[in-house]
Amino acid sequence: MRINRSIRVGIGVMALAVVASACGGGEEKSASQSASEGKLTVGIKYDQPGLGLRNPDGSFSGFDVEVAEYVAGKLGVAPENIQFKESPSAQRETLIQNGEVDYIVATYSITDARKEKVDFAGPYFIAGQSLLVKSDNTDITGPDSLNGGKKLCSVTGSTPAQKVKDQYAQDVQLQEFDTYSACVEALRNGAVDAVTTDDIILAGYAAQYPGELKVVGQPFTEERYGIGLAKGDDETRAKINDAIEAMIADGSWARAFNETVGASGYPIPAPPTVDRY
Repeated sequence: MRINRSIRVGIGVMALAVVASACGGGEEKSASQSASEGKLTVGIKYDQPGLGLRNPDGSFSGFDVEVAEYVAGKLGVAPENIQFKESPSAQRETLIQNGEVDYIVATYSITDARKEKVDFAGPYFIAGQSLLVKSDNTDITGPDSLNGGKKLCSVTGSTPAQKVKDQYAQDVQLQEFDTYSACVEALRNGAVDAVTTDDIILAGYAAQYPGELKVVGQPFTEERYGIGLAKGDDETRAKINDAIEAMIADGSWARAFNETVGASGYPIPAPPTVDRY
């Protein structure tokens, strides 16, 4: 019997699908499965001094890095077997959903909207939104003082700048960049008047440029930092929550904070209570 070309193509596609299925193609691997194989890919920021920073020699440092490594250790993975992957704010959910990272520790605020796409362990830290300005600036003292067409910078994929516009200064001009470090450079060269995000992030930049930049005003939001992971990966989420609680209980949390963020002068807060939702 002669088989025409379309049927042959169809048979070939079906055969490839069977092979892919047999090889596990399309199946999502949980973070716990990755850990059981001895390796993890963890998302962090690369440009946040004191939190998540890629150093000139290629190493990584910061409080988020310390948390990421502690959690990995509790999952059975040594630091040398962690591959860190840069996770800009606008890409975090996509990186998790595509399986490009096992979990993300990157000043990742827990919100209801994000919980529709990914799950969170934690919180492992609670921060608050504030403002970064030049040290000689006397006009900007808080979000209410940003009226009058002042230029405010934050990053794409985060909500702080829009929150200021909606709740405090309706005529503020918003500028967005891919990273906070780009916002800070815009502030330093006078392209914007202020940068807004969480106070702990801003404190790191102020410490990086002593005498040039300062954090002003009292925090005006509450930002609960969580560890993002795949939606429905309840097993790993429970393990990470256990790890966060252990890190707080054994003193490693406070020690990591003091060795990283502490250098900026940001006071150590009370550790948070894990929310096992």
